[in-house]
Amino acid sequence: MKILLLGGTGQVGWELQRALAPLGDVLAPDRSACDVADADAVRRAIREMAPQAVINAAAYTSVDRAEAQPALAHAINALAPAAMAEACARLDAWLVHYSTDYVFDGSGARPWHENDATGPQNVYGRTKLEGEQAVQRAGCRHLILRTSWVYAARGHNFPLSILRLAAQRPSLRVVADQFGAPTGAELIADVTAHALRATLAAPQLGGLYHLAASGETTWCDYARLVLDCARRHGRLLQAGPEQVEPIPTSAYPTPARRPLNSRLDTTRLRQAFGIVLPDWRVGVGRVVGEWGWGMGMREWGTGMRDEG
Repeated sequence: MKILLLGGTGQVGWELQRALAPLGDVLAPDRSACDVADADAVRRAIREMAPQAVINAAAYTSVDRAEAQPALAHAINALAPAAMAEACARLDAWLVHYSTDYVFDGSGARPWHENDATGPQNVYGRTKLEGEQAVQRAGCRHLILRTSWVYAARGHNFPLSILRLAAQRPSLRVVADQFGAPTGAELIADVTAHALRATLAAPQLGGLYHLAASGETTWCDYARLVLDCARRHGRLLQAGPEQVEPIPTSAYPTPARRPLNSRLDTTRLRQAFGIVLPDWRVGVGRVVGEWGWGMGMREWGTGMRDEG
């Protein structure tokens, strides 16, 4: 099987190159070969490569910058998936598309179900929802996987930012009233490969699913776990988990409004594909433990980046 992977250099895309390899030949063009901000280039690439499956791991994920760059966010998060879905429909190919907890308004305290009413509160969430809807309207065979709080052992993400800041400051202030489940790129990639294999054999399994690690936490407790893991692996930092101060969202204003409730109910995914999703702490602990502690702070990345 020929698989076209878009966004192959990102956090999830990097792991997908590994996870998808047993399923067939994975083609992962870089931006110069297929710029996802150009819908015509996307259509042309799919037409010329004629894959049996397209995996869209490309997205505009900088939540705050999207407020100032709505046209670019719309091009990548909405117009590009629409072009992919149209091209896949013509080829009768599968499309795997990733979305986000940010399509919801963040109210309440129970986990969100796939059929709950959406209500995005920022440009990022609105453009991601438009992308979902475009894929569904196109009528192609698809899997849409909404996920949350994505991190990986590479790229720009919350754990790396916390480690960088803890090396520079004696204390940290982190939001403690937003709830969700940190979900590793490795887990997302492995579940994607399993689900794609299953849907190739049973097309009726296609559709919309929530994919997140089990359990829940806050950004504050997430940061504390990262620093605790780092300390247990011998990393000397100025701030430890005891020096992480919980603050409300109101004390950390950002250009984009964040949802307070990012919990995702994964029952449908687990039942459809017969999988067990690990507790969020397992993946975080493994990734922090596997990082090369000899590397300099320059190599850790230079800032926090939201991954939808």
